[in-house]
Amino acid sequence: MDILHLVDRLEELFNESKPIWFTHSVVVDEDRMLDLIDQMRITIPDEIKKAQQLLAQRDRVLAQAQEEANRTIALAREKSEKLVDKDPTTLAAQVRAEQIVN
Repeated sequence: MDILHLVDRLEELFNESKPIWFTHSVVVDEDRMLDLIDQMRITIPDEIKKAQQLLAQRDRVLAQAQEEANRTIALAREKSEKLVDKDPTTLAAQVRAEQIVN
């Protein structure tokens, strides 16, 4: 059962409870209240476990996306270096640089 549903049931129990005159107190059905508390004790750890699993899954997806982004950037750099190396202006500059050095 979902914790928000249990909170709604708790609120409903409170709203159905009889007020005590001239106070801010109400008389609550003890069995129903204790039953809801027991259900909350059971449900909360399950909800936390689900949340932790979702966070772990999110972290895995983000890590995979980062790896793919890094690969894409590396490929783009490699391609741009190859294009620059094949560029006639770059080739001419390299030849001229070798002539000057030698």
